[in-house]
Amino acid sequence: MQVETDAEGYLLEPDDWNPEIARELARREGILLTEEHWEVMDFMRDHLRDHRVAPDVRHVMRYLSQKRGAGRNRVFELFPYGYVQQACKIAGMRRPRAWSSG
Repeated sequence: MQVETDAEGYLLEPDDWNPEIARELARREGILLTEEHWEVMDFMRDHLRDHRVAPDVRHVMRYLSQKRGAGRNRVFELFPYGYVQQACKIAGMRRPRAWSSG
């Protein structure tokens, strides 16, 4: 599958994102997507659609806490190399400029 990304692997056009592209981006990151990954990405994509900006990791932590009773570190268990490095990338978002790699 041909996926157009920047040099760091982020989609050039977030509107091109679909589940097949997410699976390919996850494969590149060594992640096998579970139902919980998809829930997080759906939340992130909905936030992007509604607010035109990727959600801050705190919003995702709060979502997981409310939805699944998950602790603060669950995001990093799902995406071990970080929220920006993996979650945002796999969810088809551009690399947030002002955020650290955490």
